[in-house]
Amino acid sequence: MSNTVIKTTTTTTTTTSTYYGVNVNTGYYKSYRGMLEIGQVLALLIAFLCVYCELRWHGPSGFLYFQVVTLWFHIAFLIFLLMHVFALQSKISCINWTITEVLHYVLGSFLVFIASIVVAVQGSAYSSFVAGSVFGFIATFLLVLSLWLSYRVTFGRQQTRYRLITSLHCMSGYGNGWIVLIVKLSSPALARR
Repeated sequence: MSNTVIKTTTTTTTTTSTYYGVNVNTGYYKSYRGMLEIGQVLALLIAFLCVYCELRWHGPSGFLYFQVVTLWFHIAFLIFLLMHVFALQSKISCINWTITEVLHYVLGSFLVFIASIVVAVQGSAYSSFVAGSVFGFIATFLLVLSLWLSYRVTFGRQQTRYRLITSLHCMSGYGNGWIVLIVKLSSPALARR
């Protein structure tokens, strides 16, 4: 019986430019996460403007709720986008940015979805409310997609034992003993021998 260990590596390249002494990660706009964040910011802005610019309605507070939710998450995700572009996470290390973004994705997708349903039900007579709710649903889809990608990247399957032993191997300098330990920890069938 032969066992093989497959090691996959992912290489991420970023394009960083310096403008007036400020580092700007221009490659982030071209990445999947960057395009998703730009799409979220634009969809939330369009959804907000569609409902805000309707002048014929007086009354239900569901429209006001929609405006507050879409504007709040538009500003929050615009701040996250700017933080990724200017690489501010490394400068403000007291906050766990990954958990903060995941919580905003969860809350945003839930609250924008509810607000879009409310506007779709209450404002079905006006085309701008229908357009606002459609862009709200698009923003909800993009938020859920970003949540799924963040979860997959952050909490997905990782070979933590293998990475730990590999880093110990590189630091120690004792080659053969650590290689045997790597094989034993990464392959239970070989560890029984």
